[in-house]
Amino acid sequence: MSILYKFRAVLLLIFFSVTFHACDDGDKIEAEISKISIDLNVYRFDTEFDEVNPDQLDSLKSKYPFLFPEQYPDSIWRAKLNDSLQKVLRTSVRKEFSDFDKEETALTSLYKHVAYYFEGYKVPMVITVTNDVDYPNRIIATDSILFIGLDNYLGVDHEFYAGFSKYISSGLDRNFLISDVSSAVGNTVTPRPKDRSFLAQMVYYGKILYIKDKIIPFETDAKKIGYSEQQLQWVVENEEPIWRNFIENEYLYDTDNKLASRFLDPAPFSKFGLELDSDSPGRAGRYIGWQMVRAFMNNNTVSLEQMLNLSGEEIFKKSSYKPKK
Repeated sequence: MSILYKFRAVLLLIFFSVTFHACDDGDKIEAEISKISIDLNVYRFDTEFDEVNPDQLDSLKSKYPFLFPEQYPDSIWRAKLNDSLQKVLRTSVRKEFSDFDKEETALTSLYKHVAYYFEGYKVPMVITVTNDVDYPNRIIATDSILFIGLDNYLGVDHEFYAGFSKYISSGLDRNFLISDVSSAVGNTVTPRPKDRSFLAQMVYYGKILYIKDKIIPFETDAKKIGYSEQQLQWVVENEEPIWRNFIENEYLYDTDNKLASRFLDPAPFSKFGLELDSDSPGRAGRYIGWQMVRAFMNNNTVSLEQMLNLSGEEIFKKSSYKPKK
């Protein structure tokens, strides 16, 4: 047996040993998480409001006082109940979400994972509503309540979204609902960076995506970041040239706010100023930040909560991040 053959055999043995060990650890964690008991309560306010008699609003107001501000008279709510467009909207929601069982099961799993990784996290009351397709606020998380605007998840081709840009409507689908909830969780537990640099902002979004790795491991990477499978494949295949572009243009420590709109904010494509722009998905910088945080967690022994409190620069320097060519 040649020395080269022996060397390759040792490398393979090490690889499989590490892989199996990681899988075993993951299985143990999932087994522990499955035993966690949580009290998740989901309330279909959207359905209850649709069914209430306009002259009998008091019971609903008593149950959900925070949804009926005192400065608005009952006439406002009666008008909303009788409005023809509102009726069409509520009918569409009831048709798409005739049941919420699949989402409730996924939410239960999500919050079990949150309880495992974030000790003392209070599971919120979940309330489904309609919010006039206010898609930037389709998920609203408070300390004790999570609001889900179901009219923002009727499917990319729904008539209500006809006037929206494709990059917006593509995310208004039931398949992204759980991912959006996990984003809201990530936003509540991840400190905003004090540093205004592009690197700090990239790592901030990378932290939230890494949280999603932990709390919704049952979702695909594409759903976690809000991409189609084709968009995810593009950033995976072009990770090295994206990173090289950032380095060559000295973006990492740049504080120009325009970099966020080019590479971090929702957009039809990322703006490198190259021919490949039209093929790229938006938010490519978030993907890079995600891989950087993943590399850091693979190469350092720290807890999830400890990582969240580290600066973007420390995570970058200790990550040994280097995309494959």
